[in-house]
Amino acid sequence: MPSVTRTARETVEELIRAAVSAAPGDMADCYAPQVVIEMPFAPPGPFPPRVEATREELRARFAAGTAVRRYRGLANVAVHETADPEVVVAEYEIQGEMTATGEPFSVSFAMVVTVRGGHIVHSRDYTDPIAGARITGRLPELIAALS
Repeated sequence: MPSVTRTARETVEELIRAAVSAAPGDMADCYAPQVVIEMPFAPPGPFPPRVEATREELRARFAAGTAVRRYRGLANVAVHETADPEVVVAEYEIQGEMTATGEPFSVSFAMVVTVRGGHIVHSRDYTDPIAGARITGRLPELIAALS
């Protein structure tokens, strides 16, 4: 029996669920072996606005993130299909806590995602760079970079 490939919507819904799972590194399984991730609003810092990465590089990055923060819940999830069956737009709010302090946080995201063969090959990720810098303790760095 042939395997069934996930639709673009199903792939992105799985990505969002994996973010708050016990093993957030599993988000990497939703990505193709080679992927391009663009973050047009990324502030100056450790991640450039365009990344070409492998699935395993993403897996390591996602797993490393748990040392700093832990995602606990989702809200306002909406996945919009487009006229192109390979492209979906996802909106969601992710809630979590900082690992070191237990301080809660909430960040909203919007993603434009291209999926081929059941795996993400490209995404454009939009979020509030000020909220991200505040959560990660990089607000002073962001202010200095903008001065």
